[in-house]
Amino acid sequence: MTSAAQENGPRRLRAGVIGLGWAGQQHVAAYAADPTVDLVAISAMEEHLLAQFGDAHDVPGRYQDWKQMIAEAELDAVSIATPTFLHAPMAIHALEAGLHVLTEKPMAETGEAAAGMVEAARRAGRVLDVSFNHRQRGDVAALRQVIEAGVLGKLYYAKAGWLRRQGIPGLGTWFTRAGSSGGGAMMDIGIHMLDMSLHLLGEPAVTAASAATHAEFGPLGRGGSGFGISEVEEGVPFEVEDLATAFLRLEGGATLLLESSWAQWIPHDLCYVTLYGADGGATIEWGGDPSHPHQRINIWTEVAGTPAELQPVVGPDGRHAGAVADFLSKVRSQDWPEHDGSLALRRARVIDACYASAAAGAEVAVAG
Repeated sequence: MTSAAQENGPRRLRAGVIGLGWAGQQHVAAYAADPTVDLVAISAMEEHLLAQFGDAHDVPGRYQDWKQMIAEAELDAVSIATPTFLHAPMAIHALEAGLHVLTEKPMAETGEAAAGMVEAARRAGRVLDVSFNHRQRGDVAALRQVIEAGVLGKLYYAKAGWLRRQGIPGLGTWFTRAGSSGGGAMMDIGIHMLDMSLHLLGEPAVTAASAATHAEFGPLGRGGSGFGISEVEEGVPFEVEDLATAFLRLEGGATLLLESSWAQWIPHDLCYVTLYGADGGATIEWGGDPSHPHQRINIWTEVAGTPAELQPVVGPDGRHAGAVADFLSKVRSQDWPEHDGSLALRRARVIDACYASAAAGAEVAVAG
Protein backbone atom coordinates (compact mmCIF):
# COMPACT_ATOMS: atom_id res chain seq x y z
CA MET A 1 0.00 0.00 0.00
CA THR A 2 1.25 3.47 -0.81
CA SER A 3 0.69 6.60 1.23
CA ALA A 4 -2.71 8.30 1.03
CA ALA A 5 -1.04 11.54 0.00
CA GLN A 6 1.93 12.65 -2.06
CA GLU A 7 3.93 15.88 -2.14
CA ASN A 8 1.66 17.34 -4.81
CA GLY A 9 -1.53 16.64 -2.86
CA PRO A 10 -3.93 13.74 -2.36
CA ARG A 11 -3.47 10.93 -4.84
CA ARG A 12 -6.28 9.13 -6.60
CA LEU A 13 -7.70 6.27 -4.60
CA ARG A 14 -7.63 2.82 -6.17
CA ALA A 15 -11.02 1.11 -5.85
CA GLY A 16 -12.53 -2.26 -6.65
CA VAL A 17 -16.01 -3.81 -6.57
CA ILE A 18 -16.98 -7.38 -5.68
CA GLY A 19 -20.34 -8.45 -7.11
CA LEU A 20 -21.93 -7.12 -10.30
CA GLY A 21 -25.63 -7.47 -9.63
CA TRP A 22 -27.79 -4.34 -9.70
CA ALA A 23 -26.29 -2.85 -6.53
CA GLY A 24 -22.73 -3.65 -7.58
CA GLN A 25 -23.36 -1.94 -10.91
CA GLN A 26 -24.32 1.24 -9.02
CA HIS A 27 -21.03 1.14 -7.10
CA VAL A 28 -19.08 0.60 -10.32
CA ALA A 29 -20.76 3.61 -11.92
CA ALA A 30 -20.14 5.79 -8.85
CA TYR A 31 -16.44 5.02 -8.67
CA ALA A 32 -16.03 5.39 -12.44
CA ALA A 33 -17.65 8.84 -12.34
CA ASP A 34 -15.48 10.14 -9.48
CA PRO A 35 -12.48 12.09 -10.86
CA THR A 36 -10.48 11.40 -7.68
CA VAL A 37 -10.81 7.61 -7.99
CA ASP A 38 -9.32 4.98 -10.26
CA LEU A 39 -11.63 1.99 -10.64
CA VAL A 40 -8.93 -0.59 -11.20
CA ALA A 41 -10.63 -3.94 -10.52
CA ILE A 42 -13.97 -5.73 -10.50
CA SER A 43 -14.86 -9.26 -9.45
CA ALA A 44 -17.81 -11.49 -10.27
CA MET A 45 -18.51 -15.11 -11.10
CA GLU A 46 -20.21 -14.13 -14.37
CA GLU A 47 -17.71 -13.68 -17.20
CA HIS A 48 -20.19 -11.73 -19.34
CA LEU A 49 -20.69 -9.14 -16.57
CA LEU A 50 -16.94 -8.77 -16.12
CA ALA A 51 -16.62 -8.14 -19.84
CA GLN A 52 -19.62 -5.82 -20.06
CA PHE A 53 -18.77 -3.51 -17.16
CA GLY A 54 -15.02 -3.85 -17.55
CA ASP A 55 -15.29 -2.66 -21.15
CA ALA A 56 -17.85 0.05 -20.33
CA HIS A 57 -15.57 1.64 -17.72
CA ASP A 58 -12.11 0.62 -18.96
CA VAL A 59 -11.41 -1.45 -15.86
CA PRO A 60 -8.05 -3.22 -16.25
CA GLY A 61 -8.46 -5.82 -13.50
CA ARG A 62 -11.22 -8.42 -13.99
CA TYR A 63 -11.36 -11.36 -11.60
CA GLN A 64 -13.65 -14.29 -11.01
CA ASP A 65 -11.76 -14.95 -7.76
CA TRP A 66 -12.33 -12.05 -5.34
CA LYS A 67 -9.44 -13.11 -3.09
CA GLN A 68 -7.12 -12.94 -6.08
CA MET A 69 -8.37 -9.42 -6.78
CA ILE A 70 -7.62 -8.31 -3.23
CA ALA A 71 -4.17 -9.91 -3.37
CA GLU A 72 -3.13 -8.51 -6.76
CA ALA A 73 -4.95 -5.26 -7.55
CA GLU A 74 -3.20 -2.97 -5.02
CA LEU A 75 -6.48 -1.49 -3.84
CA ASP A 76 -7.14 1.21 -1.26
CA ALA A 77 -10.87 0.53 -1.01
CA VAL A 78 -13.41 -2.08 -2.05
CA SER A 79 -17.20 -2.26 -2.30
CA ILE A 80 -18.91 -5.56 -1.53
CA ALA A 81 -22.26 -6.11 -3.27
CA THR A 82 -22.83 -9.84 -2.91
CA PRO A 83 -25.42 -12.03 -1.15
CA THR A 84 -25.73 -11.07 2.52
CA PHE A 85 -24.03 -14.14 4.00
CA LEU A 86 -20.83 -13.29 2.09
CA HIS A 87 -20.50 -9.75 3.46
CA ALA A 88 -18.75 -10.68 6.71
CA PRO A 89 -16.12 -13.09 5.36
CA MET A 90 -15.32 -10.84 2.41
CA ALA A 91 -15.18 -7.66 4.49
CA ILE A 92 -13.00 -9.22 7.18
CA HIS A 93 -10.58 -10.60 4.57
CA ALA A 94 -10.36 -7.20 2.85
CA LEU A 95 -9.91 -5.31 6.12
CA GLU A 96 -7.15 -7.67 7.20
CA ALA A 97 -5.47 -6.99 3.86
CA GLY A 98 -5.44 -3.26 4.71
CA LEU A 99 -8.38 -2.11 2.58
CA HIS A 100 -11.20 0.25 3.48
CA VAL A 101 -14.56 -1.48 2.98
CA LEU A 102 -18.04 -0.42 1.89
CA THR A 103 -20.66 -3.19 1.96
CA GLU A 104 -24.19 -3.22 0.68
CA LYS A 105 -26.99 -3.42 3.22
CA PRO A 106 -27.86 -5.38 5.23
CA MET A 107 -24.50 -5.39 6.99
CA ALA A 108 -24.57 -9.15 7.64
CA GLU A 109 -27.03 -11.98 8.21
CA THR A 110 -26.75 -11.66 12.03
CA GLY A 111 -25.59 -9.14 14.58
CA GLU A 112 -22.87 -11.56 15.59
CA ALA A 113 -21.44 -11.62 12.06
CA ALA A 114 -21.70 -7.82 11.89
CA ALA A 115 -19.84 -7.50 15.19
CA GLY A 116 -17.02 -9.58 13.72
CA MET A 117 -16.75 -7.08 10.88
CA VAL A 118 -16.51 -4.15 13.30
CA GLU A 119 -13.83 -5.94 15.34
CA ALA A 120 -11.84 -6.52 12.14
CA ALA A 121 -12.11 -2.83 11.19
CA ARG A 122 -10.85 -1.79 14.61
CA ARG A 123 -7.93 -4.21 14.48
CA ALA A 124 -6.99 -3.05 10.99
CA GLY A 125 -7.55 0.64 11.67
CA ARG A 126 -9.58 0.97 8.47
CA VAL A 127 -12.97 2.40 7.50
CA LEU A 128 -15.94 0.04 7.44
CA ASP A 129 -19.15 1.52 6.06
CA VAL A 130 -22.54 0.20 4.93
CA SER A 131 -24.47 1.59 1.95
CA PHE A 132 -27.83 2.82 3.22
CA ASN A 133 -28.56 4.60 -0.04
CA HIS A 134 -32.09 5.74 0.88
CA ARG A 135 -30.78 8.11 3.54
CA GLN A 136 -29.27 9.93 0.53
CA ARG A 137 -32.75 10.90 -0.64
CA GLY A 138 -33.38 14.62 -1.16
CA ASP A 139 -36.55 14.54 0.95
CA VAL A 140 -34.68 12.89 3.84
CA ALA A 141 -32.00 15.62 3.71
CA ALA A 142 -34.68 18.34 3.59
CA LEU A 143 -36.59 16.89 6.53
CA ARG A 144 -33.44 16.53 8.57
CA GLN A 145 -32.74 20.25 8.07
CA VAL A 146 -36.26 21.04 9.31
CA ILE A 147 -35.71 18.87 12.40
CA GLU A 148 -32.30 20.39 13.15
CA ALA A 149 -33.87 23.86 12.91
CA GLY A 150 -36.17 22.87 15.78
CA VAL A 151 -39.41 23.23 13.81
CA LEU A 152 -40.88 19.97 15.13
CA GLY A 153 -39.66 20.32 18.69
CA LYS A 154 -39.16 17.18 20.77
CA LEU A 155 -39.79 14.05 18.69
CA TYR A 156 -41.66 11.41 20.67
CA TYR A 157 -43.18 9.01 18.10
CA ALA A 158 -42.47 7.84 14.57
CA LYS A 159 -43.96 5.42 12.05
CA ALA A 160 -42.17 4.03 9.01
CA GLY A 161 -42.87 1.39 6.43
CA TRP A 162 -41.99 -0.10 3.07
CA LEU A 163 -44.94 -2.05 1.67
CA ARG A 164 -44.95 -3.83 -1.65
CA ARG A 165 -47.99 -4.99 -3.57
CA GLN A 166 -45.96 -7.83 -5.07
CA GLY A 167 -42.17 -7.97 -4.91
CA ILE A 168 -40.49 -10.94 -3.23
CA PRO A 169 -36.95 -10.78 -4.68
CA GLY A 170 -35.41 -13.97 -5.99
CA LEU A 171 -38.23 -16.23 -4.82
CA GLY A 172 -36.57 -19.62 -4.35
CA THR A 173 -33.00 -18.22 -4.32
CA TRP A 174 -30.65 -17.10 -1.50
CA PHE A 175 -32.99 -14.17 -0.78
CA THR A 176 -35.59 -16.50 0.71
CA ARG A 177 -33.27 -18.88 2.56
CA ALA A 178 -32.74 -17.95 6.20
CA GLY A 179 -29.10 -19.02 6.40
CA SER A 180 -27.96 -16.93 3.44
CA SER A 181 -30.20 -13.87 3.78
CA GLY A 182 -30.66 -13.68 7.55
CA GLY A 183 -34.32 -12.79 7.10
CA GLY A 184 -37.01 -11.62 4.73
CA ALA A 185 -38.78 -8.31 4.24
CA MET A 186 -37.56 -6.83 7.54
CA MET A 187 -33.93 -7.62 6.74
CA ASP A 188 -34.14 -6.59 3.09
CA ILE A 189 -36.24 -3.41 2.95
CA GLY A 190 -37.37 -2.80 6.53
CA ILE A 191 -33.80 -2.01 7.46
CA HIS A 192 -33.86 0.95 5.05
CA MET A 193 -36.84 2.42 6.92
CA LEU A 194 -35.22 1.68 10.28
CA ASP A 195 -32.07 3.48 9.18
CA MET A 196 -33.92 6.51 7.82
CA SER A 197 -36.07 6.79 10.94
CA LEU A 198 -33.21 6.62 13.43
CA HIS A 199 -31.16 8.99 11.25
CA LEU A 200 -33.97 11.56 11.33
CA LEU A 201 -34.67 11.04 15.04
CA GLY A 202 -31.06 11.87 15.91
CA GLU A 203 -29.72 8.33 16.45
CA PRO A 204 -31.43 7.37 19.73
CA ALA A 205 -30.54 3.90 21.01
CA VAL A 206 -33.22 1.25 20.52
CA THR A 207 -33.71 -0.49 23.86
CA ALA A 208 -36.39 -3.11 23.15
CA ALA A 209 -38.39 -4.65 20.32
CA SER A 210 -41.77 -6.33 20.13
CA ALA A 211 -42.27 -7.85 16.68
CA ALA A 212 -44.28 -10.31 14.62
CA THR A 213 -43.58 -11.95 11.27
CA HIS A 214 -45.84 -13.61 8.69
CA ALA A 215 -45.29 -15.73 5.58
CA GLU A 216 -48.56 -15.97 3.67
CA PHE A 217 -47.40 -15.49 0.06
CA GLY A 218 -43.93 -16.96 -0.39
CA PRO A 219 -44.67 -20.50 0.83
CA LEU A 220 -47.35 -20.73 -1.88
CA GLY A 221 -45.03 -19.44 -4.60
CA ARG A 222 -46.99 -16.19 -4.75
CA GLY A 223 -45.81 -12.60 -4.47
CA GLY A 224 -42.66 -12.83 -6.57
CA SER A 225 -41.30 -9.86 -8.48
CA GLY A 226 -43.18 -11.11 -11.54
CA PHE A 227 -46.92 -11.62 -11.50
CA GLY A 228 -48.61 -14.92 -10.75
CA ILE A 229 -47.10 -18.09 -9.37
CA SER A 230 -43.31 -18.40 -9.27
CA GLU A 231 -41.31 -21.55 -9.87
CA VAL A 232 -39.80 -22.37 -6.48
CA GLU A 233 -36.80 -24.70 -6.63
CA GLU A 234 -37.84 -28.19 -5.56
CA GLY A 235 -36.73 -29.02 -2.05
CA VAL A 236 -35.93 -25.40 -1.15
CA PRO A 237 -38.59 -24.10 1.27
CA PHE A 238 -39.51 -20.45 1.72
CA GLU A 239 -37.76 -19.92 5.06
CA VAL A 240 -38.25 -16.20 5.77
CA GLU A 241 -41.11 -13.76 6.33
CA ASP A 242 -42.87 -11.79 3.63
CA LEU A 243 -44.31 -9.32 6.18
CA ALA A 244 -42.96 -8.06 9.50
CA THR A 245 -44.08 -5.47 12.03
CA ALA A 246 -42.19 -4.14 15.04
CA PHE A 247 -42.79 -1.78 17.94
CA LEU A 248 -39.47 -0.31 19.10
CA ARG A 249 -38.75 1.46 22.38
CA LEU A 250 -36.15 4.20 22.12
CA GLU A 251 -33.84 5.69 24.67
CA GLY A 252 -35.47 8.76 26.21
CA GLY A 253 -39.00 7.38 25.95
CA ALA A 254 -39.82 7.82 22.26
CA THR A 255 -41.24 4.93 20.21
CA LEU A 256 -41.03 3.79 16.59
CA LEU A 257 -43.54 1.62 14.73
CA LEU A 258 -41.95 -0.20 11.79
CA GLU A 259 -43.55 -2.33 9.08
CA SER A 260 -42.22 -3.98 5.94
CA SER A 261 -43.70 -6.34 3.39
CA TRP A 262 -42.63 -7.96 0.16
CA ALA A 263 -46.20 -8.90 -0.80
CA GLN A 264 -49.53 -7.70 0.52
CA TRP A 265 -53.08 -7.11 -0.73
CA ILE A 266 -52.75 -3.34 -1.11
CA PRO A 267 -53.46 -1.15 -4.15
CA HIS A 268 -49.84 -0.17 -4.80
CA ASP A 269 -46.35 0.03 -3.31
CA LEU A 270 -45.90 2.56 -0.51
CA CYS A 271 -42.93 3.86 1.49
CA TYR A 272 -43.25 6.40 4.29
CA VAL A 273 -41.66 7.93 7.38
CA THR A 274 -43.91 10.00 9.67
CA LEU A 275 -42.59 11.92 12.67
CA TYR A 276 -44.59 13.36 15.56
CA GLY A 277 -43.09 16.22 17.56
CA ALA A 278 -44.27 18.47 20.34
CA ASP A 279 -44.26 21.49 18.00
CA GLY A 280 -45.02 19.91 14.65
CA GLY A 281 -45.36 16.78 12.56
CA ALA A 282 -43.87 15.70 9.25
CA THR A 283 -44.08 12.94 6.69
CA ILE A 284 -42.23 11.83 3.60
CA GLU A 285 -43.93 9.36 1.28
CA TRP A 286 -43.31 7.80 -2.09
CA GLY A 287 -44.71 4.98 -4.16
CA GLY A 288 -47.96 4.52 -6.07
CA ASP A 289 -48.87 2.85 -9.31
CA PRO A 290 -45.74 2.51 -11.53
CA SER A 291 -47.47 4.55 -14.23
CA HIS A 292 -48.34 7.32 -11.75
CA PRO A 293 -45.69 7.37 -9.02
CA HIS A 294 -45.72 10.07 -6.38
CA GLN A 295 -43.31 11.60 -3.90
CA ARG A 296 -44.43 13.93 -1.10
CA ILE A 297 -43.01 15.78 1.87
CA ASN A 298 -45.24 17.70 4.30
CA ILE A 299 -44.62 19.53 7.55
CA TRP A 300 -47.48 20.61 9.82
CA THR A 301 -46.81 23.15 12.54
CA GLU A 302 -47.90 26.54 13.83
CA VAL A 303 -46.63 29.99 12.89
CA ALA A 304 -47.54 32.91 15.19
CA GLY A 305 -50.38 30.87 16.64
CA THR A 306 -51.80 29.95 13.23
CA PRO A 307 -51.77 26.37 11.87
CA ALA A 308 -49.38 26.14 8.94
CA GLU A 309 -48.31 23.56 6.38
CA LEU A 310 -44.75 23.94 5.12
CA GLN A 311 -43.26 22.70 1.86
CA PRO A 312 -39.46 22.63 2.09
CA VAL A 313 -37.24 22.79 -0.96
CA VAL A 314 -36.10 19.27 -1.84
CA GLY A 315 -32.79 18.65 -3.57
CA PRO A 316 -31.89 15.74 -5.84
CA ASP A 317 -31.55 12.19 -4.58
CA GLY A 318 -27.98 11.08 -3.90
CA ARG A 319 -28.73 7.36 -4.34
CA HIS A 320 -25.81 4.90 -4.37
CA ALA A 321 -23.46 7.56 -5.71
CA GLY A 322 -24.09 9.57 -2.55
CA ALA A 323 -23.38 6.56 -0.35
CA VAL A 324 -20.12 5.90 -2.20
CA ALA A 325 -19.17 9.58 -1.93
CA ASP A 326 -19.80 9.51 1.85
CA PHE A 327 -17.61 6.42 2.15
CA LEU A 328 -14.80 8.04 0.17
CA SER A 329 -14.98 11.18 2.31
CA LYS A 330 -14.54 9.03 5.41
CA VAL A 331 -11.53 7.34 3.84
CA ARG A 332 -9.97 10.71 2.97
CA SER A 333 -10.73 12.15 6.42
CA GLN A 334 -7.95 10.07 7.99
CA ASP A 335 -10.23 9.87 11.05
CA TRP A 336 -10.68 6.19 10.40
CA PRO A 337 -11.37 4.94 13.96
CA GLU A 338 -14.57 7.03 13.99
CA HIS A 339 -15.95 5.04 11.04
CA ASP A 340 -15.68 1.40 12.10
CA GLY A 341 -19.20 0.25 11.19
CA SER A 342 -20.61 0.68 14.70
CA LEU A 343 -23.74 2.51 13.54
CA ALA A 344 -24.64 -0.23 11.07
CA LEU A 345 -23.95 -2.82 13.79
CA ARG A 346 -26.59 -1.12 15.94
CA ARG A 347 -29.06 -1.56 13.09
CA ALA A 348 -28.15 -5.25 12.88
CA ARG A 349 -28.70 -5.68 16.63
CA VAL A 350 -32.19 -4.18 16.30
CA ILE A 351 -33.10 -6.58 13.49
CA ASP A 352 -31.77 -9.48 15.61
CA ALA A 353 -34.05 -8.40 18.45
CA CYS A 354 -37.05 -8.13 16.12
CA TYR A 355 -36.62 -11.69 14.90
CA ALA A 356 -35.99 -12.95 18.44
CA SER A 357 -39.16 -11.21 19.61
CA ALA A 358 -41.22 -12.66 16.77
CA ALA A 359 -39.96 -16.15 17.61
CA ALA A 360 -40.63 -15.76 21.34
CA GLY A 361 -43.92 -13.87 21.07
CA ALA A 362 -42.65 -11.37 23.62
CA GLU A 363 -40.72 -8.14 23.91
CA VAL A 364 -36.94 -8.58 23.67
CA ALA A 365 -34.18 -6.23 24.83
CA VAL A 366 -31.79 -5.02 22.12
CA ALA A 367 -28.19 -6.08 22.73
CA GLY A 368 -25.78 -3.25 23.45
